[in-house]
Amino acid sequence: MNIHEHQAKEILRKFGAPVPNGVPVFNLNELHNAVKKIKTRKIVLKAQIHAGGRGKAGGVKVVNNFDELKKEADELFGKVLITHQTGPQGREVKRLYLEDASEIDQEFYLSCLVDRASSKIAFISSAEGGMDIEEVASKTPEKIITTRLNIDEKVKDNDVLNILKPYNLKDSALGDGKKIIQALYQALIKTDANLIEVNPLILTKDNKVICLDAKINFDDNALFRHPEILEYRDFNEEEPMEIEASKHDLAYIKLDGQIGCMVNGAGLAMATMDIINLYGSEPANFLDVGGGASKEKVSAAFKIILSDKNVKGILINIFGGIMKCDVIAEGVIAAAKETKLNIPLVVRLAGTNFEKGKEILNNSGLTIIPADNLNDAAKKIVKAIK
Repeated sequence: MNIHEHQAKEILRKFGAPVPNGVPVFNLNELHNAVKKIKTRKIVLKAQIHAGGRGKAGGVKVVNNFDELKKEADELFGKVLITHQTGPQGREVKRLYLEDASEIDQEFYLSCLVDRASSKIAFISSAEGGMDIEEVASKTPEKIITTRLNIDEKVKDNDVLNILKPYNLKDSALGDGKKIIQALYQALIKTDANLIEVNPLILTKDNKVICLDAKINFDDNALFRHPEILEYRDFNEEEPMEIEASKHDLAYIKLDGQIGCMVNGAGLAMATMDIINLYGSEPANFLDVGGGASKEKVSAAFKIILSDKNVKGILINIFGGIMKCDVIAEGVIAAAKETKLNIPLVVRLAGTNFEKGKEILNNSGLTIIPADNLNDAAKKIVKAIK
């Protein structure tokens, strides 16, 4: 689960990380009271969407007075921002964040994340702040330092110094940096976050280190332990189909292709998407129905796939273990009949009760294209939609 910048800063503040004073606003009528809480002469106005690159897309403005603030806020509310992370459809701005302006001397990059490859917590630091870290990693990887840590009560002093090394901080700024490292580490561990990113982390002209931006991503599987964080969820920032899928405990991610996929198991789902691409088409979604889906859950998954207007065909790829192929078949038939399916459907079943599942599909009266294996299934669905 992602949250907004102002929410991430609220969390970091609770853990002792210095962030600029700021106030979220949800409509123009709130501006007058909000601006009274800003302490600097200049005000930074930030569009709040779940995507980076807002500044380049015109989503960050610096204003000098209330009239300028009202004018810029009026233009930003309802504006669709298109960044490298939103996709071509962009995101509509439905909330803004007013923040004290900071006198910036230097900009840095800092993030703290779960590194699954090493089963450790990793800090990534670079003096190249305010830029896309992927671009820095590609062009000048030597400017990035990665420090991997075993989970402990706090970050050891020598590791803190290694993380801060690219910034070359002096005196009190070094002390600020140490506090920020410990704060981010505690926030990541205690909130079950996957990622905390501060880009940029800044050194001000009066030698203070501040988190000027903040992004936090949480592990969905741990949210039951954090109801206070779940309250931050903004449904306006999520795909409606992904919201619907979450109601049925389905792992669904919308993509931009034409072939809808229903698979059980994340690894098999990824392999299915890859082989669709290999044969010249693109997947419309990632969808893992899980290992023990009911007929109703399968039917819900089928309907979610079909609600995507870009879908020109569907590939169902099931390997039955706990999941029984006859249950899949019954759910597919029920959903296909209810939705009056009129696009190609390829089904590959293997494993528990697969023969019974195939029999159910063959006797359904529906036009279903059977497949013997994943390779055969991918070829058939790509050919069918073309």
